Amino acid sequence: MNPDEAKTILLLYRPGTADDDDPLIAEALALAKREPGLARWLEKHCARQEALRTKFRQIAAPAGLKEQIISEQAAHERISARRRNTIFAVAAVIVTLVVLVPFWFPHRPSDNTFAILRSRMVGVALRGYSMDLTTNSPSQVRAFLAARSAPADYVLPAPLEKTTMTGCAIQNWQDAKVSMICFRTGRPLPPGQSSDLWLFVVDRTAVKDAPPADSRQFTRVNRLTTVTWTQGNKLYLLGVEGNEQTLQQYL
Repeated sequence: MNPDEAKTILLLYRPGTADDDDPLIAEALALAKREPGLARWLEKHCARQEALRTKFRQIAAPAGLKEQIISEQAAHERISARRRNTIFAVAAVIVTLVVLVPFWFPHRPSDNTFAILRSRMVGVALRGYSMDLTTNSPSQVRAFLAARSAPADYVLPAPLEKTTMTGCAIQNWQDAKVSMICFRTGRPLPPGQSSDLWLFVVDRTAVKDAPPADSRQFTRVNRLTTVTWTQGNKLYLLGVEGNEQTLQQYL
């Protein structure tokens, strides 16, 4: 992860919340501790977040709002004038936020970049997921993906063809579908974990700045070592809990 990728992830970071437990945000925060420029940016970002919270705390709820909501839920009364005033007040807050957000975040990076796709798919593998299909049959996996308009005409490296498959899932990315194909390396796995090797396949046109063809890029993302390449009209991302030598065995 580089500073630009970290900024994109930290734009959604809310200090002092459960966001700190997110592995991608934790990785970005760790990078900020090592990068002075990113640290200064993060300090300003947190200050803006706190200023926004302060402004929200200063907005007083309309008088009688709580009692009105309770009575309307109980009696299903018709919308009263007071409720309309409440809606107008909320609408005014939303309009204010729409106007101010571009000033707080004037240069938000595009979120369909290759780097963001890689970070999000690694997060899916590490945070836990449920397979849409559990099977050791490669043909069943291809048929399942094809029936749901997910990439199914992928080409696997020869060593990966011989690796035990455990199933698949379909992830959404922008307006495209990502095929997530799960494998098992044969190493002991923690209780409840069925895979430790993951391949993500997406149409190349769905990802901005996809790596060039015939070029394999190895990158460490959180606990996974990843390798990315393009072949035909597909972008491939393979990740494993191990080092680059471990990953080379499947290429």
